[in-house]
Amino acid sequence: LIEIIRVIYDHCLNFDVTNPEWKHRDRFILSKGHGCLALYAMLADKGFIKMDDLDSFCHPDGILGGHPERQKIPGVEASTDALGHGLSIGVGIALSLRIRNIDRSVFVVTGDGEINEGSIWEAAMSAAKHELKNLFWLIDYNKLQSYGTTKEVLDLEPLTQKIESFGFKVQNIDGHDIDQIKNALTDPENEKAKPQAIICH
Repeated sequence: LIEIIRVIYDHCLNFDVTNPEWKHRDRFILSKGHGCLALYAMLADKGFIKMDDLDSFCHPDGILGGHPERQKIPGVEASTDALGHGLSIGVGIALSLRIRNIDRSVFVVTGDGEINEGSIWEAAMSAAKHELKNLFWLIDYNKLQSYGTTKEVLDLEPLTQKIESFGFKVQNIDGHDIDQIKNALTDPENEKAKPQAIICH
């Protein structure tokens, strides 16, 4: 997860650390909120929170809980706890940006077990219907979920074809390869009128 988030923050997001609510910022949503430590490390690296805040992770007097909270942590775009909602939130934000003529992108990272949720596929249909080319859906495809492999719990394959059938441009990459992540997110073909899905193995 850390490589994915690092590339998004280092190479894709426009933001103003002195004004986290800047309306012309790009948005990042960590739908798999239990992966928050990677997000907190990046927020500290970029200056949204203090490095010392990391030492109080999950402490009663700290701001960093086991899931990211929007009203509590500068730079967090959405409180994500119940899995399966981040893509829906991202679709709403991407559509809102387009309606307001703000040329910015929305990046959503989900887990693979998380995409068992029906709300994910409703969001995918809506993204394709509205041709949200400013939406990037990255799937952390580690092939594990809470109590087993994705294959034995609820097999996702053929995942590429499923997402393509929902109207997305789909790329498969090594989710630990910085160059592959960067190239997938900055591919000139992304300008076409389709939302993007990047399956990060």
